[in-house]
Amino acid sequence: MGQYRNQPDFGTSAVEIIASDDINNTTRLNGACLFIGNGGSAKVILRGMTDANGNKPTEADAVIFENIPSGTFLPVIVDYVIATGSTVGALIAIK
Repeated sequence: MGQYRNQPDFGTSAVEIIASDDINNTTRLNGACLFIGNGGSAKVILRGMTDANGNKPTEADAVIFENIPSGTFLPVIVDYVIATGSTVGALIAIK
């Protein structure tokens, strides 16, 4: 999984998640790696992203990773998974 600040090289916790369009009222993943059970596209806000003014990011700041195969890890560290624009399913956040 690699290092991000003080994060270990291996996962120590895992939880199923559901993508959401409301980043103000959804659980922030606080820098999780994603396991993609059902492949497709994932619209995510990466760990540490901010908007152009250095504020909390919005859905407009998200990036889309396309053609992710089923049963793989998305090799980036994310804070949010946005529902609109994501077609992946059976998501597990690993930290």
